Amino acid sequence: MSATASISAVPKRKTFNPWWIAAAVVIPTFMELLDTTIANVALRYIAGGLSTAETDSEWVITSYLAANALILTISGWISARLGRRNYFLLSIAVFTLASGLCGIATSLSEIIVFRVLQGLAGGGLQPSSQAILLDTFPSDKQGTAMSVFGIAALIGPIVGPTLGGWLVVNYEWRWIFYINLPIGILAFLSCYFLVADPEYLKKERVELRRQPLNFDYLGLGALALAVSCWEVLLSKGQEWDWLQDPFWRIQTLTTLLVLGFCFFIWRELRVENPLINLRVLRERNLAMSCVILFCAFAILYAASIALPAMLQALFGYDALYAGLVLSPGGISSISMLIIVSVLLGRGVDARWLIAGGLVVLACSNFWMSLLNLDVGPWQLIAPRMVLTGGLGLIFAPINVAALMYTPKHLRGSAIALISLLRNEGGSVGTSMVQTIQQRRVQFHLSRVNEFLDPLNDHVRSFLHQAQNVLGHHSGDAAKAGQLALGGLDQLRQQQALSLAYFDIFWLTAVLALLLAPFVFFMKRSVAEKGSHVGAE
Repeated sequence: MSATASISAVPKRKTFNPWWIAAAVVIPTFMELLDTTIANVALRYIAGGLSTAETDSEWVITSYLAANALILTISGWISARLGRRNYFLLSIAVFTLASGLCGIATSLSEIIVFRVLQGLAGGGLQPSSQAILLDTFPSDKQGTAMSVFGIAALIGPIVGPTLGGWLVVNYEWRWIFYINLPIGILAFLSCYFLVADPEYLKKERVELRRQPLNFDYLGLGALALAVSCWEVLLSKGQEWDWLQDPFWRIQTLTTLLVLGFCFFIWRELRVENPLINLRVLRERNLAMSCVILFCAFAILYAASIALPAMLQALFGYDALYAGLVLSPGGISSISMLIIVSVLLGRGVDARWLIAGGLVVLACSNFWMSLLNLDVGPWQLIAPRMVLTGGLGLIFAPINVAALMYTPKHLRGSAIALISLLRNEGGSVGTSMVQTIQQRRVQFHLSRVNEFLDPLNDHVRSFLHQAQNVLGHHSGDAAKAGQLALGGLDQLRQQQALSLAYFDIFWLTAVLALLLAPFVFFMKRSVAEKGSHVGAE
């Protein structure tokens, strides 16, 4: 009996309601995406708990992102050979185990090793869950499926800082990892009973088993080199002063990155069985969607990091209250995802929703760039909700448009690319905030200094009034003069820092607006009833 015949002879599994399957696969995806941001607010606590420098604790983030990015690119290859269901369950189990190991780590080196393991396991969750949703729902419900996935993809990074802040303030940093244990066990059991591979994947796996392994070790090595250099560059670039690094670390990493990336592209276009079939980018909907998603998540992460950092540095909020300002954004994001799923189901062209979402992103960031230091929390929550609403408007339509014309046998490579660029966009947004904030602070300090001289009437008036008030309370005129100058310097630093953060919001607004024309390079993207998404 042939292998194909043996598959057909196996009794078919019971078919479950697609919404049950959607709920099951979204849980581990949410858990993994939550971990991309939840540790950001806990770095100083991790450094203190493990008796290490706070700058060294950044490797907890960098190691996870590098491992996650690497495995995302080959998740399609692994899934095709192990079976998507088997790979998905294995990823959940290893991710949960690694989370527990991170929680009990006793040194920085230990937690970095466990974070690498966690990142390698987590990289298989996003593309697998997205592919499962696409195969579970019929073609006219693709928008609904992507909206379900979007809930996890957008809410995870939004909730991460809030949940992380609450855990480190009320408990300790180890609980940001322990919290994954019950979620991971629930996700594993749910997916074990509900998820099954479709017939076309089983047939594909049988065909692959008949062929030699032909694993592209050279391509994987080049990719690992490029991704590792990329993540270290983004994490340490500003600290090492980018290309002005006197120790040539940045210059060396950049050279290795370019060489590794170029060799990887050359290799993947020539080898018979590539890790990632880059020819899938010939489909212009997918190519444009990759560009837009990369930049959109850079905008999301830039705003999500800049806003709480500004609240803590200038408004006196702690990690928990800064996170609470971000949390209501989840309401607008989920609401928009529900609206979008209805619109896509009624035949609205996904391109118009994407364009509208980009305009909303630009408006929300421009709104935040016009704020000042006298605003209250509700005046910050409103533009934040507009921002996440814009992302909710983009996310499901862009996934539908990206995969609508992609053949099924190339869908694994397409989803891996989308997931990789979505994550790397977040890394770029994080690095962008650090660089712009520090450099624009210096710029604004120099500009403010131009007006702070003894001949300026406003400066003289401020110092005179402050000295009188402080002298009245302290009874020491000399000390009052020093305190007045110190108060003026504090105001100078405060204003320069606020202007630097507002510059970040302005730049992200411009970036969102510049992305809108890319939508017009895409083909019409309407999921019609009875149509088949992706050629066989």
